[in-house]
Amino acid sequence: MARLVGGETETRVQFEAEPTAYRWIFHREGESSWIRVLELRNGGDHDNRGTEIWSSQLSTDQLARAVIRCFDEVARTYGESGYRGKWGEHFPRTELEALRRLRHP
Repeated sequence: MARLVGGETETRVQFEAEPTAYRWIFHREGESSWIRVLELRNGGDHDNRGTEIWSSQLSTDQLARAVIRCFDEVARTYGESGYRGKWGEHFPRTELEALRRLRHP
């Protein structure tokens, strides 16, 4: 998300829910962002093999605010160590704070 707010025109993220994967594709044009969520049988599949399960358009700022709120809520609910226990990864604190800084330089 920080890349998108920082000016990149496309970025992606993929969540593995083995054997299924959910690929979020973000496209920015000016101040607007389009989001597509694809469900894929296999995470290595090309986008055209996925099924679009959701799409929307928001301002890039609205999207960034929503992402920040969601991660803040996850941190409140699970704590950073609980996040690691649940998802096997470190909580993305550095990335979250970078996103906050990009929104309010």
